[in-house]
Amino acid sequence: MIKKIAPYAKKHLLFAILGPLTISMEVLLEIQIPKLMAQIVDIGIPGGDLAYILKTGGMMMAYALISLVFGAVSAICSSIAAMGFGSELRKGIFYKLQNYSFGNIDKFSTPSLITRITTDVNNVQMAYMMIIRMLVRSPIMLVSATFMAFTINSSLVTVFLVAIPVLAAGMFIIAVSAFPKFGIMLKKYDGINRTVQENLIAARVVKAFVRSSYEKDKFKEANLGLRKTSIDAEKITILSNPLMQLVMYACIIAILWFGGIKVVIGGMQTGELISFVSYVTQILMSLMMISMAFIMITTSRASIVRINEVLNEESEIKDDECDENLEVESGDIEFKNVFFKYNASGENYTLENINLSIRSGETVGILGGTGSSKTTLVQLIPRLYDVSEGAVLVGGRDVREYNLKKLRDAVSMVLQKNVLFSGTIRENLKWGNENATDEEIFKACRDAQAYDFITSFPDGFDTLLGQGGVNVSGGQKQRLCIARALIKRPKIIILDDSTSAVDTATDSKIRQAFNENLKDTTTIIIAQRITSICDADKIIVLDDGKIVDIGTHDYLVENCEIYRDVYTAQQKGVDEYAQNK
Repeated sequence: MIKKIAPYAKKHLLFAILGPLTISMEVLLEIQIPKLMAQIVDIGIPGGDLAYILKTGGMMMAYALISLVFGAVSAICSSIAAMGFGSELRKGIFYKLQNYSFGNIDKFSTPSLITRITTDVNNVQMAYMMIIRMLVRSPIMLVSATFMAFTINSSLVTVFLVAIPVLAAGMFIIAVSAFPKFGIMLKKYDGINRTVQENLIAARVVKAFVRSSYEKDKFKEANLGLRKTSIDAEKITILSNPLMQLVMYACIIAILWFGGIKVVIGGMQTGELISFVSYVTQILMSLMMISMAFIMITTSRASIVRINEVLNEESEIKDDECDENLEVESGDIEFKNVFFKYNASGENYTLENINLSIRSGETVGILGGTGSSKTTLVQLIPRLYDVSEGAVLVGGRDVREYNLKKLRDAVSMVLQKNVLFSGTIRENLKWGNENATDEEIFKACRDAQAYDFITSFPDGFDTLLGQGGVNVSGGQKQRLCIARALIKRPKIIILDDSTSAVDTATDSKIRQAFNENLKDTTTIIIAQRITSICDADKIIVLDDGKIVDIGTHDYLVENCEIYRDVYTAQQKGVDEYAQNK
């Protein structure tokens, strides 16, 4: 379990070594102070030797100050090591997520991944700090103080040697009982993150439907659930403190009782008893620190399991055996007996027996009802998913033969959900090609019918977009995404219902620009409006994951019942609107 995350500590290994070394020096100096104090009480004071008292007292102060310096250095080194480890681990998880296929991402919810990269990493980071500090300091202190106590009076040592097994057994029971509770608690964190994320993303919908009361109740339920599971977990771990206190005070009372008797009968000096109590206190405090670290490690164990789930997840799509020199030469696309299902162990296929050939430069429309797997079909082209059976060919070669970057650079896809990022319009557009010139950006924006509205903004292409592009309309967002895709100068461009928020006139201008300027680019358009695809070279009609028919608009109106029904319904709506006008 630790093996997977241990490499992320290597970068700050020097500080992870210096921390324990300096803390060891701190303990070795600190352990001398009670002994010096006993010498003052038993030798200096009875003999009235002021010089001896000052000399020994000075040594105590020197040891304390040097110990303090070592302690401060160890705290700094341990903090750097722990924070660095947390930083590298977060980076490792984030980089791992970037290699996930769509199938991998589907296995984890977004809120759960956020919790794992924040809360879970913080838990592991704190546990790591405790390991390189408390689990170094406390055992050294425990052994050293026990040895010093034994040299003072071996018979009194048996008092806390009896107490240690009792304490260890209690702490073990607490840790075993708490572990599953913390696992449940972390899942509740996932739930509350999901509730908050959904509410913030859909804030406008919540306000439009006046559902804030419902959202408050939903958050309250999630919050109370987290509170309950947190209490269930913590009420077990908090037993460690009273158990520790009980054992510690019982030991001190017993030592003072038996030690006091020894002082009275002359078997032990007063200073020795005082220093012995100090050593016993150090021993018991060490045990308390060990128990606290043990509880923290128990808490982080659940987090480590969750982090390892992300790190151990292997991407379903790899290009390790691809031909690195293979380039996409053309926009030819061919589906050969393709079958696909999202769940490999599932019985039903999402796509069945897909055979399709598209020549480079063709414009192809895809039409089908909701759930007919239109988006799934086009996602196989840039290998966002891999086929279950059969093969998808691009440029005459199986897509699995290409390096993923080269394949996806040759295929621009405007997804159904238009996504823009925080930053300027120019920065968003350069996602398509970070080296794009202004002229290339302007041309792509003109083809996407975005140039006019961009230049109408006071800051033009340097206009800052809010998160997700909240300060532009749905149609503007779609046109920006189309422009971003065009800037890649791809061999294939896929528009997945990407003009649904654009008026018909603008949609027509975009298609006209594509016809004029993308003659060598294969264009695939998924649309609900037949007007968006009626002039395509061919139209694919999908139903329930199967190709029903392929042909031109005129052919399908005559021969395909599904297409004809959609066309008739849409044409009827246009005619009724015209009559009402």
